[in-house]
Amino acid sequence: MVNSISSVVVALIGFMFMAVFDVNQAQEFAPSPAPILPSNDGAAIDQGIAYLLLLFALAITYLVH
Repeated sequence: MVNSISSVVVALIGFMFMAVFDVNQAQEFAPSPAPILPSNDGAAIDQGIAYLLLLFALAITYLVH
């Protein structure tokens, strides 16, 4: 019982040290450049049509069943 409690206490102290001393210093990535003009390749329109067809198929399946 004492071993399990002491291991939990050691783990909590370790996490506190990580938070205080900022041990996990990850590499920061540069943000990607934003496009100059908003572009529309039609993917959003295609996805919207696909969702409508999916809902239509779902409604027909529900009505037939």
